[in-house]
Amino acid sequence: MCMCGDPSRPGFGVADYSVFAVMLLISMAIGLFQALKKGKTEATADDFFTGGRKMPAIPVGLSLCASFMSAVQVLGVPAEAMRYGYKFLYMCLGQSINSLLTALLFLPIFYRLGLTSTNQYLRLRFGRATQLLGSIQFLIATVSHTHTHNSQGGNPLSTGLNMWVSLFSTGIICTVYTTVGGMKAVIWTDVFQILVMLSGFLAIFIHGTVLVGGPARVLEIAYNGSRLNFNDFDPDLRKRYSFWSLSVGGAMVWLSMYGVNQAQVQRFISCRTERQAQWSLFVNQIGLCLVVGSAATCGIVMFAYYSSCDPLLSGKITSADQYMPYFVLEIFESYPGFPGLFLACAYSGTLSTASTSINAMAAVTMEDLLKPHLHNLPEKKLLLISKALSFFFGSLCIIVAALSSLLDWGVLQGSFTVMGVVSGPLLGAFTLGMFFPWANQVGVLCGVAAGFSVSLWLAIGSTLYPPSAEIMGVLPLLGGDCSPSNDSLSGSLVTEKPSSIVHLHPDEGLHNFYYMSYLYFGAMATSTVILVGLLVSCVTGATKRNTIGPGLLWWDLHKFKLVR
Repeated sequence: MCMCGDPSRPGFGVADYSVFAVMLLISMAIGLFQALKKGKTEATADDFFTGGRKMPAIPVGLSLCASFMSAVQVLGVPAEAMRYGYKFLYMCLGQSINSLLTALLFLPIFYRLGLTSTNQYLRLRFGRATQLLGSIQFLIATVSHTHTHNSQGGNPLSTGLNMWVSLFSTGIICTVYTTVGGMKAVIWTDVFQILVMLSGFLAIFIHGTVLVGGPARVLEIAYNGSRLNFNDFDPDLRKRYSFWSLSVGGAMVWLSMYGVNQAQVQRFISCRTERQAQWSLFVNQIGLCLVVGSAATCGIVMFAYYSSCDPLLSGKITSADQYMPYFVLEIFESYPGFPGLFLACAYSGTLSTASTSINAMAAVTMEDLLKPHLHNLPEKKLLLISKALSFFFGSLCIIVAALSSLLDWGVLQGSFTVMGVVSGPLLGAFTLGMFFPWANQVGVLCGVAAGFSVSLWLAIGSTLYPPSAEIMGVLPLLGGDCSPSNDSLSGSLVTEKPSSIVHLHPDEGLHNFYYMSYLYFGAMATSTVILVGLLVSCVTGATKRNTIGPGLLWWDLHKFKLVR
């Protein structure tokens, strides 16, 4: 029975903060152990960033899973599934398409070239200017993405935990173990953190289902509320979630994250063999499906639980991202420590994302920007500089997260929009280089500029002129009677409160582009880069295939031997 009318419900207690503190301490301990277990630090800067290229597939795969979809999953996916339905599981199809394309098309090239930074490929294929462009775009994207996770992933918890305490505690801890332990510390702490996230979802699902009345009751309410909507094949690009936006648009967003993104590529190239690197993507896919499935299922349970009194409609919470923490605090009110498990679940995601970003930004800065000018430095000094860069970027992420204002996007849309705007054009650049022999540097630079302009235009336009709930396909919520005496779970359908943002233009013409689902932003950017890049390359003089170095084209990869 929903108890959301109780304004005196307590927040987190001592036991909850203790569980949260234990999670942070274990993460720190794992990171330090991996750094010190051999009694010495990594011999070279390359070992620091790639774990010596000897990591096993399973921990790498779990680390891949934890690094991007983490705090976003804990807060964003349950709320999205509650508002848009169980069709969100089609995201798993988009992720599977991405994993297959990454394993077959992009991974072999990066692995066989033996690169530390993905942008080194852009230098080998197109020249130094393209490498610098890729490095700068990646750094901007990663700082923005980390801010989205840290600020939006922490502030909406509304648990009583001070935002500054959360930012500095997680930021300092992940900076320390990432600086000391490098890639090995990042990967093994990610393994622990993904297990914490899954255990948190499991506890919420089991207890929430019991309170509703069992799985059959949950499914009954979800069906009556139109949440079991797997038959949504509407091709309308304005619909926030459908089979097409989640599978096709989602696949493109994830491909920009996994196929060419430094933070992910840096992980799978740390595996012992190319086959193990491909297996790590398979393990990652299983983990992603478990996390997405668990989060979406918790959203459906949450919908059933609040079918008699929705906290958003009744004003108990102010945004959809607060559904999950509010739900956890309510159902575990009499179980000290369990809300703390949820807090640990959410901040495990923050830790994994931040440590991933710190290590990747340090690698890009060292390999792309500094190392070409540090030819005569011994490896010990390069390693010291690498660790100093990790410390610098860790501090930068804390400062950016603390000073930046929150965007009114929601954690899931905010994260995917940032990746679509900046990483979508980079995916187009790598695609041009690997699969189109005639593409040249001028074409790629013009294509990236055009793609970035298109994605940024869409992101800004969608913020200034957001679509209505009807256009996005938001499902009605079950409101009903919120009085304490109401024990029924058969509330009536109530339309969600209208947005406070005024729509200045009718739903026609140019504004239909602004209403496009954010999952298509990356696909639009990538397509623009490829089309403009090919056109400009043909006009300015196509690259001759025999001038392209070995191992740079996917079509010739079978002739190229491994460089390690």
